Amino acid sequence: MLTALDIFAGGGGLTVGLKKAGFHVAGAVEIEPNAFATYKANHPEVMGFKQDVRTIDGKSLLSLSPTGKIDLLAGCPPCQGFSSLTSKYKRPDPRNQLVGEMSRLIKEIKPRAIMMENVPGLADRGKSLFKRFLRVLSKEGYVVRYDVLQVANYGIPQSRRRLVVLAGRGFAIELPEPTHSRSGEDGKQAWRTIREVIYGMPKPVTLKEAIARGGPQAFAWHVVRTMAIQNQRRIRQAKPGRVWTSIPKRLRPECHQDREAGFSNVYGRMRWNQVSPSITGGCTTFSKGRFGHPQANRTISVREAALLQTFPSDYIFDTVYMDYACDMIGNALPCDFAEVLARRCMEALLANPA
Repeated sequence: MLTALDIFAGGGGLTVGLKKAGFHVAGAVEIEPNAFATYKANHPEVMGFKQDVRTIDGKSLLSLSPTGKIDLLAGCPPCQGFSSLTSKYKRPDPRNQLVGEMSRLIKEIKPRAIMMENVPGLADRGKSLFKRFLRVLSKEGYVVRYDVLQVANYGIPQSRRRLVVLAGRGFAIELPEPTHSRSGEDGKQAWRTIREVIYGMPKPVTLKEAIARGGPQAFAWHVVRTMAIQNQRRIRQAKPGRVWTSIPKRLRPECHQDREAGFSNVYGRMRWNQVSPSITGGCTTFSKGRFGHPQANRTISVREAALLQTFPSDYIFDTVYMDYACDMIGNALPCDFAEVLARRCMEALLANPA
């Protein structure tokens, strides 16, 4: 069995995809306590390092492999400073430098293949860091393929564009061909819709109710926030698939009352026959995105957000804190998309034996 490492592992969504593609995940690195606990709850057999990736060396990770070699190094280094949601603040974000730590580990471990995913802004606003990363790969003998891919084109029920880098040491790993298209054009399957994933879910409980009745994990995190009165009024007026301009002016926040333009991805409802918007850490907050349920006067629940990120329905989110659960889900690479990428790596590795 081919061996993989998952660095910047978060709650383990990438590892789900690696396993489904047939990799033995030998080790994972994650510093955030709630994410690490979640990772270990779902992947207890993986050797986990609860520490800053900057403090771990390649030798320690290499020692986890029974052969002393690593076939695939996979990771999603945090680069929130280059995302479209945070770039407007124009403040340096120290997390952006973590791409360099992935470069360091590549040089120390020399895996046969590399799989990296990130925000599209890394190749644009962060192009100096990205070019430096690509130069390291080239110097180390890797053949690189990269592009920004729409995950909905690979069967994920969500619109989410991600920068994907696949590289083999001495051989190419071609990016996967789309299997889906918006309406089933070109003989492909139509995009998976929200209806296919969360329709028929029972009514969730509020966080306050969950805490009073054993905690959110007792309800498999099918939990929502209590909405403020004003947001309850707004969501009753919100039209599925429409942006905040469908809400009467008298109910809009002051900053939106006198304009029809601006940031549109707030105070909106999803639509049953469409893919969901990008699931973020704000996925259960009506004011932070188009996270209104398509039908009920509420946002989607934590569990529904996880399903739209293609986490398994029984995946454990080992935290009592809603913000941390949402961050783990929103920051994850959709599990099924991780599997698609990992299968490309597996095929290329088997076709180019060491």
